[in-house]
Amino acid sequence: MEIEDIKNIRKWKSYKEMTSYMACAIAEGFCEGEDATEKEKASAWQYLLDTGQCWHLQGWYGRTAEQLLEEGLLLPPKEVKAGQ
Repeated sequence: MEIEDIKNIRKWKSYKEMTSYMACAIAEGFCEGEDATEKEKASAWQYLLDTGQCWHLQGWYGRTAEQLLEEGLLLPPKEVKAGQ
């Protein structure tokens, strides 16, 4: 992934409209995720990281999320305050 404006990823339409199913489809490249754009791919991985789902799926998800985070292609997950 090569995304120039990663700092605003959570404002992107593709991130705001992301679902768990679509994030997995995009990450793995199946069905609706086959032709995902770079922004959609980044949004999917950011969504999986922010929701914590990448740690509950197959190990590949967590390892890939860590790698993307280390490479600066994802933002650190947002801290969720109690009641949100």
